[in-house]
Amino acid sequence: MSLENDLNNLNRDKFISLFGVIFEKTQWIAEKLLEHKPFKNKEDLINKMFQIYEASKKNQILDILRSHPKLAVEKNLTKHSSAEQFHANLKNCTEEEYNEFEKLNSKYEKKFGFPFIIAVKGKDKIEILNNFRQRINNDVELEFKEAKSQVKKIALFRLNELFTK
Repeated sequence: MSLENDLNNLNRDKFISLFGVIFEKTQWIAEKLLEHKPFKNKEDLINKMFQIYEASKKNQILDILRSHPKLAVEKNLTKHSSAEQFHANLKNCTEEEYNEFEKLNSKYEKKFGFPFIIAVKGKDKIEILNNFRQRINNDVELEFKEAKSQVKKIALFRLNELFTK
């Protein structure tokens, strides 16, 4: 049986284990989502999950943003982040690229109060570095909105992957 057909039959623990990792280290969204059962289908679940995210208070969004790892330099990654960074070749940086990521991560976090977030799926390290170089010049409000949007993209990639397993 597929996950989509089984959505409403998952027990709490299984539901939380599957959906509690969609937003980086943010289980509470899945816990709230559970209250919205039954789901018509996966699109209904995804829409309800994103409604919870969008309705979150700014401090909750900041907590989600701050739970994301620093790109290329973070050592302690979740399973999802590790795979995503691996596929973007961020684990194979030259010394020069690594040093630039380190400097950009530090400068960015100092300026914005959260790590640089980009949905890396389908991007390579050069494209990611170019995005980083551009976005570090954004003002705080614009970058907050962009980071929030990138988190949604990451969540959608993770949800689509979960439903295609």
